Amino acid sequence: MTFIAELALVDPSETEFVDRMGLIMERLGRTRTMGRLHAWLMICDPPDRSLTELAAELGVSKTAVSTVARQLELSGMVERVPTATREHRYRTASGEWAEIVRAQLVAVRQSLDTLDLGLSIVGDDRPDQRARLKETRDFYAFVLQDADGMVERWKEYREKTS
Repeated sequence: MTFIAELALVDPSETEFVDRMGLIMERLGRTRTMGRLHAWLMICDPPDRSLTELAAELGVSKTAVSTVARQLELSGMVERVPTATREHRYRTASGEWAEIVRAQLVAVRQSLDTLDLGLSIVGDDRPDQRARLKETRDFYAFVLQDADGMVERWKEYREKTS
């Protein structure tokens, strides 16, 4: 079952947007369904959907949607909407990009620690390997150096342009 068949009533340009976002997310190392689900939640009306609705609209199993929605929720990209029933409903999270960057920076900090370990293990008798480790470590350190400042500048920018 294809996405286009499931969303036959949706504007074709919306379908193209959702599918392109799926490809982008896939290129970033995540799943295509993750990108499609997030894209659809950005543009659907009303702005929240149940797992059942998402599965039908995206043409994927409810289990797949549930798994992807939980992953997106953990990453801060979507949030669960309170309901009076046991039904799980999701929408895009507000202020999501700053929080996503902060979450990703945790992984960068962990990578930096691991690269430091690598440098402590690889001796000066292996200059090529040390050089590769050091360059990678220095890049991660550079990224972290101003990352918090970047997030703050983003928030200021959003306040000015909103």
